[in-house]
Amino acid sequence: MEKSDDHHKTSNGVSWEDGSTGIRTAETMLRLAPVGLCLAALVIMLKDSQDNEFGSISYSNLSAFRYLVHANGICAGYSLLSAAISAMPDSSSTMPRVWTFFCLDQILTYVVLAAGAVSTEVLYLAYKGDDAITWSDACSSFGSFCHRATASVIITFVVVCFYVVLSLISSYKLFTRFDPPAIADSNKNVEVAAFGS
Repeated sequence: MEKSDDHHKTSNGVSWEDGSTGIRTAETMLRLAPVGLCLAALVIMLKDSQDNEFGSISYSNLSAFRYLVHANGICAGYSLLSAAISAMPDSSSTMPRVWTFFCLDQILTYVVLAAGAVSTEVLYLAYKGDDAITWSDACSSFGSFCHRATASVIITFVVVCFYVVLSLISSYKLFTRFDPPAIADSNKNVEVAAFGS
């Protein structure tokens, strides 16, 4: 159920679904920015390998880094697609589209955050090692590998920041525009907001 017009106007009186060019452009730019960042993190990690007298190492040897590559690829594709959809006039005017953006923005935020977090853990072990299990640090032997992996992880966390902002925007658009779903109480024939029960 859609709320009245007064509830979903911005401070300057423009509503989100009026298709205001400024608001739509800002959201489109916020959705486009992660594309380049995700691709940069992906390419840096894909090219991350090193051979020396201690052996060879590549991103594909570590499942956390493979997950980071896949997560950045999915994020880049979704960002491009969602930017194209949000750039269209009246693209966010229907409840299913607003819910879809909300859900997918939340999912992508957590997928990219998880990729960055697990890769950070692997990098921490690579830099510091773990004396309790006699695992020595690897970055003293494979320094350039670790530096490129660190750059990729930092870029991934910048992408997370963009997706947090996008998640907040899609949440705001959803919850200011539509009422919570109502459930009918069969005993009293009264509708009750589902969020209040």
